[in-house]
Amino acid sequence: MATRKQKRSDSPPTVSARAPWRIHFFQRHVADDSDCRVPAREFLDACPTPVAAKLIAVVKAVADAPPPMFSGGGKWEAMHGAMNGFYEVRVDGPKRRHYRLFCVLERLGAEHGLDGPSLVLITGKDKPFRSVLSEADYAEVRSLGREFSKRNPRSVAR
Repeated sequence: MATRKQKRSDSPPTVSARAPWRIHFFQRHVADDSDCRVPAREFLDACPTPVAAKLIAVVKAVADAPPPMFSGGGKWEAMHGAMNGFYEVRVDGPKRRHYRLFCVLERLGAEHGLDGPSLVLITGKDKPFRSVLSEADYAEVRSLGREFSKRNPRSVAR
């Protein structure tokens, strides 16, 4: 008869609550965008280099924490209301501009072809200091998020 210790070693491996999450860029599917654009990558490429570096540094810190354990400190925030389910990375840049990178979490990423829990970068927006994004901007983010979520496996840049 197997001992308790033997039973434990025979059980399937579990992911530690503190294991880093994977980071993916959402890629638009050819059925929705013939160019298969990667909106978050395009946003980061258009950002000033120091801003893009700060945004990616926050994303890496969140993934390494991982997200359920990360204390945002104003740089990583869960969104609410109509944007529930999204997270935003917040960085201030030069010329009094705010930069926002919108993300979703796939806790069950392995069930969606992502090799484990994943932080997925959807798109980004920037705005003048002390202003708000328009409802049309938020609607675009939500639309891209729905596009990402509707496919299994998820469409991400490889």
